[in-house]
Amino acid sequence: MEQRVLVVGAGLMGRGIAQVFASRGCAVTLTDVGDQVLARGLEEIRRSLTRLADEGLGERAEIEPTLGRIRVTTDLDAAAPGIDLAVEAVTENLELKRRVFRRLDARCPPGAILATNTSVISITEIAEGCRRPERVVGAHFWNPAVLVPLVEVVPGERTSAAVVEATVALLAAAGKHPVRIRKDVPGFVGNRLQHALWREAISIVEQGIATPEVVDEVVKHGFGLRLPVLGPLENAELVGLDLTLAIHDYLLKHLDASPSPSPLLSEKVAAGELGFKTGRGFRDWSPQEMDRVRTGLETHLLRLRKGG
Repeated sequence: MEQRVLVVGAGLMGRGIAQVFASRGCAVTLTDVGDQVLARGLEEIRRSLTRLADEGLGERAEIEPTLGRIRVTTDLDAAAPGIDLAVEAVTENLELKRRVFRRLDARCPPGAILATNTSVISITEIAEGCRRPERVVGAHFWNPAVLVPLVEVVPGERTSAAVVEATVALLAAAGKHPVRIRKDVPGFVGNRLQHALWREAISIVEQGIATPEVVDEVVKHGFGLRLPVLGPLENAELVGLDLTLAIHDYLLKHLDASPSPSPLLSEKVAAGELGFKTGRGFRDWSPQEMDRVRTGLETHLLRLRKGG
C-alpha cells in the first residue's frame, strides 16, 4: 500500500492502528498531545512487532523498516495536509471527537477520508460542524487492532457511498476484515450484541442466579466455543427457526430489558470497584491473575492468527 495515513491518538487503539498500516507499507503519522505518550506508543509498537516476529507472524528484519514508516508529532495541524486517510482514535467523548474532526475537515486535503474509530457514538453526530460530512466514516477496529481482523465500516447519514467503498478497499489492503454496516446506530453491530450479553450477565449475578465465575465459565466452556465458526443467526438456522421462535416465546419475557445500566454495576463504579483498574470488580483480581488473563487472551489471538 502506498497511502499516507494520519492516526490521531497514540493510546492503545491508535498505536495498534498505526502499526497495522505501517506494516503494510503505508507512511504513517501518529499524533497526540504529549511527547511522552508518543514515545510510549512507539515502544509498544516495537514490543508488538517483536512479539509477532517471535511467534513467526513477522520478520525481525522488518521491525526497523516498519517503525521507520511511523513519524510522530504533537502538531496535528501540520500533519494533516497531504494525507489520504485520517483515523481518529481519541477518547470516547463526543465533543472532543467533534473538535478533532473540525480540525481535520479544515486541514486535510479535500479528497481525504476522515475515519473515526469510535465504538459506539453516532458517525452523523461526530460529523456535525464539518464542511464535508460526506468524507466522514466510521472505521471501528477491535482491540487489539493488530490481532483482531474485524473493522466495522459505518456510514453517517451524509457519508458518500464512494467513501464507504474506498474505506473498505483500504482496510482490506491493510489485511483487515472490513464489514459494511447499513445504518448509523449507537453501538453499530458488534457492541450492540456484546453489551446485550453483558447486560444479561450482570443481571444474572445481580439476581443471585449464579456467581460471576460461573457466568464466565458457562460462556467460555459452552456456547462461546461455537462462536468462532457459528454466528448467532447461523446457529438459529441450524437448530431451526421454529425452535428459535418457541424458545423466544417462552424465554424473552424473563430476560433483562432495562434501558438503564444495572444498579449493581453503578454501585460498583461508585465504590471504585472498576475491575482490573483497581484490582476489584465483580471479583477480586491479583496482579498475577490479571497477567494470566491478559497473556491468555494474547496467546489465544496469536494462535488464531497463525491458524492453529
